[in-house]
Amino acid sequence: MSKFVKELLQQDFEQRIVNDQIDSFLIVNTKGLSGNENNRLRGELKAKGIKLLVVRNSLFRKALANRGMDAARALFEGPCTLAYGGDSVVDIAKEMSDWVKKIKNLEIRGAYVDGSALDGKGAESLAQMPTRTELLGQGVMRILSPGARVAGAIAGPGGVIAGCVKTLADADKEAA
Repeated sequence: MSKFVKELLQQDFEQRIVNDQIDSFLIVNTKGLSGNENNRLRGELKAKGIKLLVVRNSLFRKALANRGMDAARALFEGPCTLAYGGDSVVDIAKEMSDWVKKIKNLEIRGAYVDGSALDGKGAESLAQMPTRTELLGQGVMRILSPGARVAGAIAGPGGVIAGCVKTLADADKEAA
């Protein structure tokens, strides 16, 4: 590959980092996947907003360095495919962990999250973390649960008293 083509490819990688707002990603090894497996993987991930990009390591390392993402440079050894997009890197890790179980040749190599690089095991542990949506749901539940308990405590005795008054009123009507 000529120097000019390499520079164009590096610039394309840098533009993708900026345009697609790639700040966190997973690195997987797709070597050994059949064409059908690769197409099925890409199609189903695309439906979930996750993109796969096969990169040339030396050029992508330079693009990362130019974008201030030096910590991720060490992750790019051997055949690498970048998985990015989705709601968060945790969503990507969960999806890729599911795919690793389905396709034996697929391997999670590492991840880049919030300015730090994770090895393969660290990247796989991301799949065990709650997603952003799950965290928001847990937060809302924790905010609303004390109020629900207070409302239940207030309504509980009031309901009992109202039931007693109604029973007395019904008894007076029957007696009359």
